[in-house]
Amino acid sequence: MQAILPNACALCGNLSHNALCGFCDESYWNEGALRCCVCAVPLPVTYRGRRASYCCGDCIAEKPPFDATFALADYRAPLDTLAVGLKFRAQLVLAREFARRLALLAHDAWQDPSECPDLIAPVPLADRRLRKRGYNQAWQIAKPLARALRVPHDATLLRRVIDTAPQSRLDLDARRMNVGRAFEVAGNVQGLHVGIVDDVMTTGATLEALARTLKAAGARRVTNFVALRTPKN
Repeated sequence: MQAILPNACALCGNLSHNALCGFCDESYWNEGALRCCVCAVPLPVTYRGRRASYCCGDCIAEKPPFDATFALADYRAPLDTLAVGLKFRAQLVLAREFARRLALLAHDAWQDPSECPDLIAPVPLADRRLRKRGYNQAWQIAKPLARALRVPHDATLLRRVIDTAPQSRLDLDARRMNVGRAFEVAGNVQGLHVGIVDDVMTTGATLEALARTLKAAGARRVTNFVALRTPKN
């Protein structure tokens, strides 16, 4: 059988048989940050030694509409270049890498297979942005993630019915208002545990709006799967 040819590491450019070379994998992905089990924000070192399902103070004070979040790492250099490469440069191999790592993270966290979502769906793009980009980066992660978790996946479960302004230009309150009524559920989610996939979670406003919409449609539980998570200031 012909050997698989090496490719360039997505971070350093050295030859590798994987999306990242062994050095970059060990240097940048091998972080042991304890994260809030609800919003995945990194927790202070003072939380170490406590139970793995600990929540941050913000989620205790005001629980978001979603129930849990898995995140691989902080959105920081140089890992932020991976999100940019997937989103704007069509480096779709990175979506498969994100999906593989998210599946491993979820399997490590779940003690019972029944904790797995019943259905996986991506954060939807507005039609205009989808036509311009040619693909939805969240869907590119969602497909291999669902296969790895052995659950159904649906690209059309959620629809963006309002073409909102880019979230990156707005503060938290404006982000929440921007996406508050931007989505609708196009399928039956009554009693289901739905997994929502995105590449980057910043304030969580988009994921909050989606979870709120899903819960209003009858979803029992909503879990987020994001590649990178922006730490709170």
